[in-house]
Amino acid sequence: MAGGTVRIAAQEGGDFEAYLATPATGKGPGIVLLAEIYNANHWVREVADGYAEAGYVVIAPDLYWRQAPGEYLPYTPEGQQRGRELGYAMDLDLFYSDLKSCADWLRKRSDCNGKIGSVGFCLGGKLVYLGMSRHLLDAGVAYYPVQLGEFLEDAKTIEGRLMMHFGALDHRVPPDLYATICAHLRDKPDTHNFWYEGADHGFNRHGYPPYHKDAAALARSRTLDFFAKHLGAPSK
Repeated sequence: MAGGTVRIAAQEGGDFEAYLATPATGKGPGIVLLAEIYNANHWVREVADGYAEAGYVVIAPDLYWRQAPGEYLPYTPEGQQRGRELGYAMDLDLFYSDLKSCADWLRKRSDCNGKIGSVGFCLGGKLVYLGMSRHLLDAGVAYYPVQLGEFLEDAKTIEGRLMMHFGALDHRVPPDLYATICAHLRDKPDTHNFWYEGADHGFNRHGYPPYHKDAAALARSRTLDFFAKHLGAPSK
C-alpha cells in the first residue's frame, strides 16, 4: 500500500496539503491524524499507513500550512525548537475550521463510511481534545496531549467519545494534573483515560526514544477496539 499527498480546500479560501493513506479492503471509517509539534513528517506518515492497513481511510494534514506550509520537521533539537515556535503560535479558531474541512473531505469520499475519528500525539493530542469539545468528530484518541491544564473548561462541552493515553513518566502531565483532567471528565460516560506505568512522553513513537513497546501495543489495541465500536468495524 502506498500513500500520497492530496489538497484539501479551506473554508476561508485556499487549500492545504495532507498525506492520504487508504485501506486495501476498499472502504472504512475516516481518521484525521494530527501530528506532534514536528508536523506530518515521515513518522506520522508511517503511522497513517499503519491505520490504513487496519482498514481506515487516513489523512494527516499539514498543521502549519497557514504559517509555514510544507515544513515537516526532523527529530533534532533544531526541529523541536522550530516545532514549539509553530505549535504555540497556531490560531486555534482557524485550526477548528481546518479540522472541519478535513472531516468533511473524508465524509465525501466513496471509500469512507461517513464516520470520522481522529488520533493525535502531543500537540495533536491537545487538538483532538479541543476538536471533540467543538463536536467536530465522532470519536477521538489523544496520546499524551499537552497543555490540557490550560483547557480544562473545554471538557464541559465534550459530549462524544474520547480516549486519552498518558505516560506515568511524562513530566508534562504529572499525577496531580492527570487526576484533575480525570475529575473534569468524570461525568462524561464516553470518555476513557489510561495511565501507562514506565512510559514517558512520546512512548508511541516507534524507532525513536523514549519508545515503550508494551505501552504502545496496549494503547494501539485499546484505540482500535474503541474506533471499531464507535466508528464501525473496518472491512476485512
